[in-house]
Amino acid sequence: MMRLGFLISHPIQYYTPLFRELAKQCDLTVYFAHRQTGEGQANAGFGVAFDWDVDLLAGYESRFLANVAHKPSTDHFAGCNTPGIGGEIASGRFDAFVVPGWGLLSYLQAVHACRKARVPVMVRGDSQLAGRRRTAVLLAKAVAYPAMMRRFDGYLYVGKRSREYFEHYGARPPRLFFAPHCVDNELFGNVKRTTRPSRERVRLLFTGKLIERKRPLDLIRAAALLQGRGAKVEVAFAGSGELEVELKRAAKEAGIVAVFNGFVNQSALPGVYAAADMLVLPSDARETWGLVVNEAMACGLPAVVSDMVGCGPDLIEEGATGAVFPLGDVAGLADAIDRTLALDPVRSCEAVRARIALYSPQRTAQGIMGAAAALRGQPMPLS
Repeated sequence: MMRLGFLISHPIQYYTPLFRELAKQCDLTVYFAHRQTGEGQANAGFGVAFDWDVDLLAGYESRFLANVAHKPSTDHFAGCNTPGIGGEIASGRFDAFVVPGWGLLSYLQAVHACRKARVPVMVRGDSQLAGRRRTAVLLAKAVAYPAMMRRFDGYLYVGKRSREYFEHYGARPPRLFFAPHCVDNELFGNVKRTTRPSRERVRLLFTGKLIERKRPLDLIRAAALLQGRGAKVEVAFAGSGELEVELKRAAKEAGIVAVFNGFVNQSALPGVYAAADMLVLPSDARETWGLVVNEAMACGLPAVVSDMVGCGPDLIEEGATGAVFPLGDVAGLADAIDRTLALDPVRSCEAVRARIALYSPQRTAQGIMGAAAALRGQPMPLS
């Protein structure tokens, strides 16, 4: 059986279904560079301290590395410093190893150890080229990133924009492998759509941190435009953050019925989707994918996203699974919601479920295993 290693910053709810699936197909060991605390989750933008209410470690083998960083954190490059990964890789007899990027020192330590041990190392990421960048930043990346990319043997892209990103910085097609972003489709797909006391209003759901880059205020403003046209809509927010007070004030001033669920833990999240009619994600380009769209679509919901949200080209098909609108264009957002409301609900649900079936833990695990098999045994230059 193939032996695979995987390093990520800390236990993350989105990775657990993938790790469990990989463990069925190979001898997997997952390494964590940091032990996240409830307070750390709050500082990461969730707005409240919490622990996930589902087991993120069951179903696969994992180990926590000693993080010797001066200020341990997942929020900055030096916050995860785990030199012990070198010994793990040297003695691990891995056929391949995966890291999710190069944004933490721990990841570079793993890449260096893999090169030294001649273990094929793959990077899986969702970065995209969209969005504004300062000229100095673009020039620095143009010099540094191609050199960094040459340190990897394979590139696992999660969607169309991440493939474009890898290719832009030098990845060649023979070393590119599709390993899509995914959530636990079965968990979300098994929930039954609820019947609310009143179905007079269509519920528009926003899921995520209530912070500026996700632009939740745009949803309130778009709902006000729709209401002005005679549409019966309400909005719901599942999440917490610095904009919550402002959102409540804006909804009240606009006369919009708004439900604020606060932070919703993992086990209760499917029910929140089940009570909605569509998901709206107005985020800017820092939303490099938007896994809440996967969650919503696994529940059968269509989605409306800005043209900067990374998953748009992969998951959103106009007239079938949702709509895309120009970032920051509130009138365009209202029109996109209107078009999505006009979809036949049965056909739309069928299209949504067919699309999201391609973005499953099973499909992602197959992509990673196929990449590892393709790279195993190929000569790798020492660098």
